[in-house]
Amino acid sequence: MDEKAFQDCYPDELSHCYGCGRHNAHGHQIKSYWDGDETVAVFQPSAHHIAVPGYVYGGLLASLVDCHSTGTASAACHKKAGKDMGTEKAFRFVTASLHVDYLRPTPLGGPLEIRGRVEELKEKKVVVTTTVSAEGQVCAKGRVVAVRMPETMSLK
Repeated sequence: MDEKAFQDCYPDELSHCYGCGRHNAHGHQIKSYWDGDETVAVFQPSAHHIAVPGYVYGGLLASLVDCHSTGTASAACHKKAGKDMGTEKAFRFVTASLHVDYLRPTPLGGPLEIRGRVEELKEKKVVVTTTVSAEGQVCAKGRVVAVRMPETMSLK
């Protein structure tokens, strides 16, 4: 994709998250983008993301839902404000609530597609529903309530 991922627009001091931080060499480093009214990311699980032979660990799916959803919240807030991500003070969100339903076992091996949709958008709270699919089938569905990151969490 030619456009910059949401997570690549986060300021350096806020780019260490295990799920989406570009400065975390051991993390997932997911990259989320707009796709119409939805957001999309693709993640390739590694062999160590195993639950039982042949299947992805559910905690990985939860972390993908979590970070894709907070990235979606940030992008949606920027879009609503008419601001490009990365050009001004970032709207950063953290998770207030994470709920994940596991709908079917997720095969390990191929890429996972993560799709998010904003259900509610307010100044300090965004609700996002997100799915994780493998081989064209939705394997997990999540709902995240994301809230603006408190100033006390900032390194500045």
